[in-house]
Amino acid sequence: MNPDEAVALVAALLRTTIFVTGPLLAVAIMAGVIVGVVQTATQVNEASISFVVKVVAVIAVGAALGSQLGTQVVDYTRACYGQIGKVVR
Repeated sequence: MNPDEAVALVAALLRTTIFVTGPLLAVAIMAGVIVGVVQTATQVNEASISFVVKVVAVIAVGAALGSQLGTQVVDYTRACYGQIGKVVR
């Protein structure tokens, strides 16, 4: 395997990682900000509210996008297994 192929494999890894974790992290951040603003406006300082809302939001997005995200991971894994012959040489 030459350096260009190795860099392409790592770039595909980073793309897949960002594609899979990006929506989940974005939803968790948005939920945290929204709950933080609401808690500030209502002066409720309970940490468990923010945690529960984030968990529910991430689970909802995971359920909605799970098959697409899983497909991306499986495709990358298959591509990696297909490259084993070149990596071992």
